[in-house]
Amino acid sequence: MAQILIVDDEPAIRQLLTDVLELDGHEVRAAADGLAAVSAFEALRPDCVVLDLMMPGLDGYGVLRNIRGQDGDPVPVIMLTAAADAESASRAWADGADYYLAKPFGADEVLYLIRGLLRERIPTAEV
Repeated sequence: MAQILIVDDEPAIRQLLTDVLELDGHEVRAAADGLAAVSAFEALRPDCVVLDLMMPGLDGYGVLRNIRGQDGDPVPVIMLTAAADAESASRAWADGADYYLAKPFGADEVLYLIRGLLRERIPTAEV
């Protein structure tokens, strides 16, 4: 199916999302911080990114700006955050996030969003 990059500094969230997405048939790559995410994104060029906002080092905003600065078709990005306030959401939208999802979230919510985003990007026969 699709290649998805999961970026979160919390191992339990990375594992949960990896398990759910792999069970749905996706190829998943995970990164634990922003710098690793930028490297993984450039190497993989995934079909979708699930990106935590608050991480040590390079935060989700920095990673998102890097992703949006890449040539080629824009890759959908779902932002995850425990800081679900209007200012954070506004900044994420302004930087180019496709969705902004507050923690805690259900894994099914993320799966539903990814399926919808991929349906828009990949012809139905491939999804």
